[in-house]
Amino acid sequence: MRESVDQSALQPFYQKLVTLVGEEGMWAVFDYYKGSQMTLPLHLYNRELAAEQIRRRFNGHNQAELAHYYGYSQRWVARVLAGKA
Repeated sequence: MRESVDQSALQPFYQKLVTLVGEEGMWAVFDYYKGSQMTLPLHLYNRELAAEQIRRRFNGHNQAELAHYYGYSQRWVARVLAGKA
């Protein structure tokens, strides 16, 4: 285990990361990504993989629920279910 960090002296990004994931999580991110520039995708789920799951999980009545769960629009989910996306 590492020594505790002086959170008041951290870069603002790492201060927020400690708040979100704790000090150990911050260290894991720092060790793995230090020096890198990251752009986080807007959607948590991969479009193609989410489309597969939507087709698999659709029960005829849960289109809005699936759209909300996977973070895509109902229009896009309808296109997936119609085979157009």
